[in-house]
Amino acid sequence: MRRGDGFVAIRDIAPKAPTHLLVIPERHIETFRDIGELDADESKRLLEFVAETAREAGLGDYRVVVNVGPGGGQTVFHLHAHVLGGREMGQDL
Repeated sequence: MRRGDGFVAIRDIAPKAPTHLLVIPERHIETFRDIGELDADESKRLLEFVAETAREAGLGDYRVVVNVGPGGGQTVFHLHAHVLGGREMGQDL
């Protein structure tokens, strides 16, 4: 687990890649549709935290995915980003 600056990163319990991490804001935001609840600095820090998490996991190339709504595959209704890497990423997940 990695924690800092209002965010946490954990390993996904059902990984879709050799490295599959979740980056989660500590404060509740239901979905990416509500990203406007973060101010500009907080949004920037979220993206920096994603990049730092990938770097610390040893990933050079990786994919970042945010599922939005049930039709987009979102099953946990707290904003989170999937960081996937450790293998060649094809067109589909």
